[in-house]
Amino acid sequence: MRAISGLWRWRRNPLRRTSDLAEAWVALVALLLIVVAAPLIGSLVGALAQDALQQSVVDQHHSRHPVTATVVRKLDSARLEPDPDSTSAHDSRSRVLADWTAPDGTRHHGPVMSDLKSPRKGDHFRLWTDAHGRVVARPLDSATATTHAVLAGFGAALLTAGAVESGRRLIVWRMVRRRYARWDQAWDRAGPDWGRTGTGS
Repeated sequence: MRAISGLWRWRRNPLRRTSDLAEAWVALVALLLIVVAAPLIGSLVGALAQDALQQSVVDQHHSRHPVTATVVRKLDSARLEPDPDSTSAHDSRSRVLADWTAPDGTRHHGPVMSDLKSPRKGDHFRLWTDAHGRVVARPLDSATATTHAVLAGFGAALLTAGAVESGRRLIVWRMVRRRYARWDQAWDRAGPDWGRTGTGS
């Protein structure tokens, strides 16, 4: 809005200063950059993020495998590190001792987190592992990757708009300081007695 309100300075006016016209041009350039460059940069960043994240989805789905684990027994209430990609609450996951077979055929046994609310011996649940049976986080899904890419694009657009507006404010601030300095010089030239009775003014 400040950029738009600055456009009045183009009107012909005998009181218009050169700095007023320069400020109007700065406002117009800033407006064009916010309207054109910010969405363009946001789209570019979003597209690059989408490509990178979708490639990560493909890579993770090739390197991570779902296996069926069997509960041996429930462990105490101490928690393992939760799955960072999981949106479930802590209390919906249980720590259990389980057996599972890796994709390469090796058998594994150890403490893991399960999504069973009340695990009992012999219950089955899904576990994500690498090719050698080491427990890993579930792979990123395509919809989540797209959401992250869209957020990255919006963030880049907002950062660009903020940077442009900050640059405009800095330039205008410098112009105003220069204007005040010129006013101070004009007052100094007028002298300390300017406007007093009997000083010839």
